[in-house]
Amino acid sequence: MVQYRALLSNGTFHDSRVERAVVLWQVMSQVIVDANQKATSVTTIERTPFAINDLYDLDWLEDPRISPDGQTIAYVHVQVDRVQNCYRRAIYLVPVMHGQPRRFTSGQRQDHTPRWSPDGRRLAFVSTRDDERGQIYVIRVDGGEAQQVTFMPQGAREPAWSPDSTRIAFLSACDEAERMREDRADADTTPVAPADAWEERRIREAEEHAEAQRHDPRVITRLPYRTGTDYFDNRRHHIYSVAGPTADLEWSDRPQPRRITDGDIHHSAPVWMPDGQALLTTATRDPEADALLGYYDVLRVPATGGKPEILTRSGYSYFDPQPAPDGSMIAFRRLPEERLLAGGYRVALIPVAGGEPQSLTAHTDLSVELFRWHPNSQGVFFSAGWRGTTGVYHTDTEPDSTKRHVELQVNTNRMVSAFDVGGAGTVAFIADTSDMPGNLFVRHPNGEEVQLTQLNAALLAARQVVPFEEVQYTAPDGEQVQGWVAYPPDFDSSRQYPLAVHIHGGPPIMWGPGYRSMWHEWQVCAARGYIVFFCNPRGSDGYGEQWRGSIRDHWGEADAPDILAGVDFLVAQGHVDSARIAVTGGSYGGFMTTWLIGHTNRFACAVAARGVFSLISQYGTSDAHELIESEFSGYPWELQEELWYHSPLAHAHKITTPLLLLHGELDYRTPISEAEQLFAFLRRQKKTVELVRYPREGHELTRTGEPHHRADHLTRTLEWFDRYCQP
Repeated sequence: MVQYRALLSNGTFHDSRVERAVVLWQVMSQVIVDANQKATSVTTIERTPFAINDLYDLDWLEDPRISPDGQTIAYVHVQVDRVQNCYRRAIYLVPVMHGQPRRFTSGQRQDHTPRWSPDGRRLAFVSTRDDERGQIYVIRVDGGEAQQVTFMPQGAREPAWSPDSTRIAFLSACDEAERMREDRADADTTPVAPADAWEERRIREAEEHAEAQRHDPRVITRLPYRTGTDYFDNRRHHIYSVAGPTADLEWSDRPQPRRITDGDIHHSAPVWMPDGQALLTTATRDPEADALLGYYDVLRVPATGGKPEILTRSGYSYFDPQPAPDGSMIAFRRLPEERLLAGGYRVALIPVAGGEPQSLTAHTDLSVELFRWHPNSQGVFFSAGWRGTTGVYHTDTEPDSTKRHVELQVNTNRMVSAFDVGGAGTVAFIADTSDMPGNLFVRHPNGEEVQLTQLNAALLAARQVVPFEEVQYTAPDGEQVQGWVAYPPDFDSSRQYPLAVHIHGGPPIMWGPGYRSMWHEWQVCAARGYIVFFCNPRGSDGYGEQWRGSIRDHWGEADAPDILAGVDFLVAQGHVDSARIAVTGGSYGGFMTTWLIGHTNRFACAVAARGVFSLISQYGTSDAHELIESEFSGYPWELQEELWYHSPLAHAHKITTPLLLLHGELDYRTPISEAEQLFAFLRRQKKTVELVRYPREGHELTRTGEPHHRADHLTRTLEWFDRYCQP
């Protein structure tokens, strides 16, 4: 038809039928154009802004693990159960070379920590399906029912297969009396099956009653004595080993675990040496150190039990030991003891026979989050944050650091939260981007990258995802600060909008536009009509050791100017109404929120969540009291005036900004007494202040707290903003 139309236009011939056909073609073409425009318009109209309740529909992924043959990846898929107000975790499998993911476990409760047997035939995992404390199960990869292989009174976690696939090492907790009973030669440890469901329930209730009586009253002799949302119970984490099942088990056939560590110290997740004769772990260096954040040494423990060999020494705290696949070297992360926050994690290694540790990553100025050996034992993959993104890098084990090559494997336009290495260097990783939270990818050794999941695709297709704009601005001392801005979906550059300033915790945390636990909140805040701003001020991770350590002894004073300079920068762009600026943050961000409103009245309102408001009382009530010792180089009785000066509570009398305090009642990192003090100080002065207490919640309220509480937390934050910024 196009050819006929051209012939008519140049007068080659004239035919009325052709003319009519051309007219019909023109009419139909316009109909098609109109239909396409209408469809595009409908699609735009159907895309709605993000809402608070969307958090119930946002899934995420965890813990990818590549099978020994390199053909399959196991990972954990997390979903929110809105009705039961909890989370469900199920293990999925997906082929490395394309293919559809398939659910492998039921996910009715919590199925997590998938671990392949070295022969590739079975998968071990932890589940709460029959025990809230979690036990270890094994399932054949080719199908069948999962078999429970541990029946530990305090649960079991961190399964690790022996190299020959015959045994599973794991962690479980016990106290001295329980260890003595386990060690008695005449102890009858054969489990007896309950006669029926009634007897099983009675046994469980009796155990729960006896456990409650152990701590009535509770005797405290050490620090810390609580963390998360629970109190410690004088039990220590020890390594056990149990035979992996080879057939369906009856009660009388249950494999009996053997404890292979001892002592009144905690041990970390076990890792087998390639020869199967020993395991690596870390253990508390000094049981009387009264420390939560450190200090640990690397131990090599005989697989049959016995005296462990200490492979490291003081000066650093050590984490995550992993042997090279050929058994020649042992790598681990380490942290300098005198700079627990500012120092940053480095990967170091030692010969398997022992020796002086050699740092592999110190020359990069990157703080290592995770690492894995290359299968050829000639290099290490590691993830680290840098300038708002998190990539996966590779470094060889060249002894001369000046010749050591570091190569970026997974590009840094996203934030990698977890990864694994298999095959000849295949990397499976979970990454969040500014427009698409948490999907699973695989990078093949030839550089080809494939996305294996389409998480939250339906929800994202129905929502208006606002983009993030990176900004660089100058702090008062001339340093450049990196931040990001998101504008409302209907942004009009001729108007002015309220500004919502978000401040991260840590303080050595790094935010970027792909930061999963904040992404939804930023999207909802922008959809509510706010320009959203966040940055990585001094003290943040991702900019090197000097930037991270620059707030030491200067909390508030060193980093507040970076945040305020960002506000000034945005106001100067002309799109922000300077009379309608809100500020919020959690943990250290709560500290900084209240520090700011105690030193300036430029904010219309503030929301401080889980904040530290008195550095003196924080030291005496937190599970991480050594944080103050490390960051201020001393103790409260030596630095009373300095710590009080750097406490927002000391400046509470200057606060005029309406303040909302949000806090979990079981927060043992920043106890609720922090919020109670600030509320009382402000209320006695008749300032505008409210305190909201969340029962059952700890410090992870906005990340892993009850879904209903997370939704309420965001609802109250935005309603407080609206009250003062959008009347």
